[in-house]
Amino acid sequence: MKTLFFAWRYLWSRPLGAALNLLLLSLGLASMTFLLLVGAQLSKAFDRDLAGIDLVVGAKGSPMQLILSGVLHIDVPPGNVPLKAVQELARHPLVAQVIPISLGDNLAGYRIVGTTSAYPAHYGAQLAQGALWTQPMQAVLGAAVAKSLGLQVGQTFIGSHGLGGGGHAHGDNAYTVVGILAPGGSVLDRLILTDTASVWKVHEDATALDDDDRQVMEEEREVTMALVLYKTPMAAVSLPRYVNTSTEMQAAAPALEISRLLSMLGLGTDVLRAFAAVLLLTAGLSVFIALWSAVRERRSDLALLRMLGASPAKVATLLLSEALWLGLLASVLGVALGQGFAAALARFLSLDHSLLLGGMVWPAALWGVPALALVVSLASAVLPTVAAYRVSVLRLLQSR
Repeated sequence: MKTLFFAWRYLWSRPLGAALNLLLLSLGLASMTFLLLVGAQLSKAFDRDLAGIDLVVGAKGSPMQLILSGVLHIDVPPGNVPLKAVQELARHPLVAQVIPISLGDNLAGYRIVGTTSAYPAHYGAQLAQGALWTQPMQAVLGAAVAKSLGLQVGQTFIGSHGLGGGGHAHGDNAYTVVGILAPGGSVLDRLILTDTASVWKVHEDATALDDDDRQVMEEEREVTMALVLYKTPMAAVSLPRYVNTSTEMQAAAPALEISRLLSMLGLGTDVLRAFAAVLLLTAGLSVFIALWSAVRERRSDLALLRMLGASPAKVATLLLSEALWLGLLASVLGVALGQGFAAALARFLSLDHSLLLGGMVWPAALWGVPALALVVSLASAVLPTVAAYRVSVLRLLQSR
């Protein structure tokens, strides 16, 4: 304990140098922590929101756009597809279930999604209040929506055109809140769910000129996309090709597109990881220089300790403990900063109605950050520690 105490006092005997070394180490570790946390939480969010969805079918365009807009709801869809085409696809022998998704309106930036009760059931959603919709113009709010907007069961609201805020309001058709979902951590938390017929009614009432016009619209009804579940794994071989070549729609496989997305994100994370490595290397060199200088400056102290009976190993342990203190402090500060940066990103994404990332988490890989801090600190202290171990008391006294 005395060794640890003396090491602590020695560490802060030069506060500016110690603070600089601590800052460099902490920033490098914070960068590593941030990358680990964001990577783990993004993978968890993708796995959670894509679970069980084998195929997304929509208008021709970018396959990734279909996934981002129809499953993760962080992009705009490429267009609409005829309802009859989706109904025909649902009758395909390789299709177990088709969940229609209709987009087009929002409330304060939160998307209003027209669908069926199969959509919340797919994610195992539970109701905190009320019930699911039973007729058009009834809405069920995700947990994040209800908390942000303060809406309660029985209240009404009017949607605005478009997927972001600022569109014109559909004042003639008000939705009634009939249920609020319990927090589930899935994409449903930030959506407003309603019957598909609600979306048709809102837009048909806004554009129909007469009954004949309304009849034409009913015959030409569309949905934005459909989420498809396979009846058999063999469907993955032939069904996407069938959709892409034999229909006017496009099929996108979530697993394939998300892999592509993560590979593209990997380029950015590689750059950040390299930057963090440079910081850690710089910090290691700085710690090495500081400890090496400490050995030279504390010659008289080391000689006094040896004369008082301290063994060479005791003197070396003192210097090693100083590096361990630095590594320990940097671990705590770096992990705390990384968690803070990740929480700030999660807060920003929630304000932008984007992906929902968790709060304070500790994935298994995060244990590598404190270990890395100790490795860098100890590696930087090896040569100074050896020099302190080999110091000659007689030579030190003769040099005074």
